[in-house]
Amino acid sequence: MTNSRRKFITSIGMLAASSAFPISSFAFNKSSKLKIALVGTGIRGTTFWGKRLLDEYSDILEFVGLSDINPSRLAYAKGFIGAECPIFTDFEEMVNKTKPDLVIVTTKDATHHQFIIKGLEMGCDVLTEKPLTTDETKCQAILNAEKKSDKKLIVGFNYRWSPYATKIKELLSNNTIGDLVSVDFHWYLNTYHGASYFRRWHGEMENSGSLWVHKATHHFDLLNWWINSEPNEVFAYGDLEFYGKNGPQQGPNCRSCDYKNTCDFYWDINKDQTAKKLYVDHEHEDGYIRDNCLFRDEINIYDKMSAQVKYADNTVLNYSLTTYSPFEGWRVAFNGTKGRIEASQDIPYNSINTVDEAEKHATEMAQTNKEESSYEPIIVHNLWKEYEVVKVPMEKSGHGGGDKRLHDKLFVNPEIPDPYGRTAGARDGAMSILIGIGARRSIEEGKAIKIADLTNLEPHAQRGS
Repeated sequence: MTNSRRKFITSIGMLAASSAFPISSFAFNKSSKLKIALVGTGIRGTTFWGKRLLDEYSDILEFVGLSDINPSRLAYAKGFIGAECPIFTDFEEMVNKTKPDLVIVTTKDATHHQFIIKGLEMGCDVLTEKPLTTDETKCQAILNAEKKSDKKLIVGFNYRWSPYATKIKELLSNNTIGDLVSVDFHWYLNTYHGASYFRRWHGEMENSGSLWVHKATHHFDLLNWWINSEPNEVFAYGDLEFYGKNGPQQGPNCRSCDYKNTCDFYWDINKDQTAKKLYVDHEHEDGYIRDNCLFRDEINIYDKMSAQVKYADNTVLNYSLTTYSPFEGWRVAFNGTKGRIEASQDIPYNSINTVDEAEKHATEMAQTNKEESSYEPIIVHNLWKEYEVVKVPMEKSGHGGGDKRLHDKLFVNPEIPDPYGRTAGARDGAMSILIGIGARRSIEEGKAIKIADLTNLEPHAQRGS
């Protein structure tokens, strides 16, 4: 066994020792590259988990296989990523023939469980894009599969790794405002990014589990990590009042719509070369239309959402998600026994460095390494004292700088201890989606939902305990 292989196995063993707080993941060196197989060649798979990995880490990893149900897009993705590997429309065939060390799952949310479970069963470690899955039954099946396997699962939560989010965690961990009592968290999606979810398969409950799961899993994971506890109960409200059947007009899709000249949401996908080359040029294979009408009848998810979550340590969270805001950004406030922390991102009237709304999501998703010189404040209020402004250096691209830091931790420095516990395992992935799944059930049933009733996971008052 080579030294690199021993290092890899040792790293996985460290992960197995702490499934709630995986302190390391995949380790190797230049003498033996990590063999990766990717399933799902949409935008996230081809960019963040595809091209960026080869661009930045080709000396220590290689793609041995790519898989997708759309053969035309699969062939394009291979060239875009720059991979020199075979392509497969059959996942099991890919794993059997290429024998990867690691399977990366970036398929449609509702199918994550299929590839996670099969990858574990076939002897691979698995890294999945968020969300872990879309309902409690699939979640339990994933938990069972990981427990039965000698392999491990990591969830690719990147927001934890941004310097801004990390500074909030540091302040809370240092007991800056005493014992945490309550949290208010509000996320605003604008009419560019927010609308995009309703154009795609995300707008249909059976595919995404709603934005309670697909989008809010990011938010709930941050909150679970910040609060350092696990959710115990959730009560929620939600409705569909803006998109779907509520629209003023309806067409088959933007390209063939009679209302191009009057619809504020008209989007010419053929002018977006990334979307055209990745989706339009291959829709003849599987019928996936990327520029669907925002007001089609099939949309059945919520476009306004509000929830109250009680944590096992008695912290109370008030949460909301708006999907058609004039601006995109978020606010959070933490109330403690000794004070209060207030933080926000991209609120246009609070910042002189706000990105144009039409380009905001593209900038966030961009995989550049440019460090910006701007700062964003975190306000710390202590009882009986003047407030303090903590200035945090900012990066706009790559999810606030979180993307590259996540990749570096996973593939370059997995053995270095992280005092903030930012690597996320299966339990973290489960606890983030179970809030959204519970919220969805709360709306349907009109009552509070106990998280412990959804799977066999019992919420802990302190994460990792």
